[in-house]
Amino acid sequence: MSTTNLQSPDYLFEVSWEVCNKIGGIHTVVSTKFMAMSHTINNHIMVGPDVLSDAQNHEFTEDPQLLRAWKNKVQQEGLRIRIGRWNIKGNPIAILIDYTSFIAQRNKIFSDFWEKYRLDSISGQWDYVEPVMFGFAAGKVIESFVNFNLESRHKVAAIFHEWMTGAGVLYVREHCPQVGSVFTTHATVLGRCIAGHGQPLYDNIEAYNPDIKAHEYGVVAKQSLEKCAAGEADCFTTVSIITARECERFLGKQVDIVTPNGFENDLVMPDNEFEPAYRRARGRLMQVAQALLANEKTDDNAMLIATSGRYEFRNKGIDVLIESLGKLNQDANLKRSVYAYLFVPNVHNGAREDVASNIANPQNAQPLGDKYTTHYLSDPQYDTILLNLHRAGLLNRPEDRVKVFFCPSYLNGNDGIFDLSYYELLVGLDATVFPSYYEPWGYTPMESLAFGVPTVTTTLAGFGAFIASHFAPQQRTSIEIVERKDQNVPQVVLEISNLLQTLSTRTPQEFQALRRNAREVSAISLWNDAAKYYLQALDIALQKVDARVDCVLHNKKQEDAVFIDKSKVQPKWNRIMVQRSIPENLQRLDVLSRNLWWSWNQDAKDLFSSIDKSLWIESDYNPIALLDKIPYQLYRK
Repeated sequence: MSTTNLQSPDYLFEVSWEVCNKIGGIHTVVSTKFMAMSHTINNHIMVGPDVLSDAQNHEFTEDPQLLRAWKNKVQQEGLRIRIGRWNIKGNPIAILIDYTSFIAQRNKIFSDFWEKYRLDSISGQWDYVEPVMFGFAAGKVIESFVNFNLESRHKVAAIFHEWMTGAGVLYVREHCPQVGSVFTTHATVLGRCIAGHGQPLYDNIEAYNPDIKAHEYGVVAKQSLEKCAAGEADCFTTVSIITARECERFLGKQVDIVTPNGFENDLVMPDNEFEPAYRRARGRLMQVAQALLANEKTDDNAMLIATSGRYEFRNKGIDVLIESLGKLNQDANLKRSVYAYLFVPNVHNGAREDVASNIANPQNAQPLGDKYTTHYLSDPQYDTILLNLHRAGLLNRPEDRVKVFFCPSYLNGNDGIFDLSYYELLVGLDATVFPSYYEPWGYTPMESLAFGVPTVTTTLAGFGAFIASHFAPQQRTSIEIVERKDQNVPQVVLEISNLLQTLSTRTPQEFQALRRNAREVSAISLWNDAAKYYLQALDIALQKVDARVDCVLHNKKQEDAVFIDKSKVQPKWNRIMVQRSIPENLQRLDVLSRNLWWSWNQDAKDLFSSIDKSLWIESDYNPIALLDKIPYQLYRK
């Protein structure tokens, strides 16, 4: 797909609840996409919620000098923001919004949205109110920025991710028609609810009434916001053809384009660092296994596998994986031990001291009563994973060939047990398994391939369907895509068990070939290629903006001439704004003043200061205001 003739925005805002706030996969989407988008878009500003303190938020560095003049203006308008840098590659500008001041106005805001868009917020609880206030505030911030900094000639677009930012779509649609809006849903509200409650989603999707199901699951407000945002956005997208079908049924609108996710290859270490990284990660994984199993001797030749993701027991296929591991444990043909790690965050009370002690003192390791968990679960007696491990006969006994270890902590490098990040541990695995039932995209199998780790996923994962449509089975030996339907769980369990058994027989040389293939297959999902879909979405949105402008101009031209009796006209004085006229040889100063680059380049600041230092100070270091204040006589010099 060529992007040569596509319109590109001069300024792009990207709004997400996960900007500088890692919760799930959308954080990965937004943070890794930036560099690929920067090749085309110069001014790309991230907008997120200000929900973490400075001590908690290591992803954000505030810069009081950045966009200083506008920041003073926006604070006068009652918007509380912090401006700085997102600490990811490329260090994009990030605006974090404290939306809490709008909570007191929520009834008025909801009422206005109802009258304008029929947004049904009456049943929304706090997990709805807060995102709506954030989206609303994000819309106001974009409006303020555009009005203060930009001119009508600038092309402006905004990407809003998930229903949590939907109020921003609605606000911009009404108050900033010059801004092209793209709304991307990564998973529909109803799709996730239906699948998560154990009901068959795919076979019965045409039979479901969206309004009735929304009432049944208590998500009327969220469903309404998602539907309104999809309908009002200039361009509506989703991440896979699987979710596109849900959008059409549940939201009543076809997507304008599918925007598959990608990843930034810089996340992966260079080839020459793979082997030491592999040894380090495998060593740590084995250390933890030994600490949990205590005096039992671990198998140094064990095949290490893992799954990861949100604690959605059915949607993520954790139920299917546990059943498969239980069946594998009973397989008399299994010659190699299998150690399975479940990296699934849950509520816990910190790292287990006895496990940490066994890791620190392996020679004096003490037997443990709980051989599963690395951290203190809050309610282990009710934990679904632990209950199902016992039901499947996975008891971590000495005679068991399959042993399972459950880490309920985020792997951020300082969890107290592994003390390595997820990516640092991922490279040490022999395989990963993600037998998802509801997975609009599926970053985890994609990341596995990128790190050279063979993986198993399903046809109900967006990534699985994407790979299946681009590679024949013999071309993708490193990824097994299991066909999954509403009613074929026993077949899926058996197939995964057999795949793991076969994988355990692979020689080291065969594993090396699988790792090479994994890296090759993953290349199709690099953002350098996948970003083109978002660029096309932005073009669609900007075309809608052009149409709105053309429509306004056309209607003005069609107005009939009106003849007025001058004797009856009373004069009425109006204030007008006179646009400055800059000599041609100084036009580039105007261009530079509207490029955010100047705000962090000292040479550019010195250039503006050299024009007239006193005016530069009087203009509060705002080059646009400076050029407005310069006397005509000085321009002529």
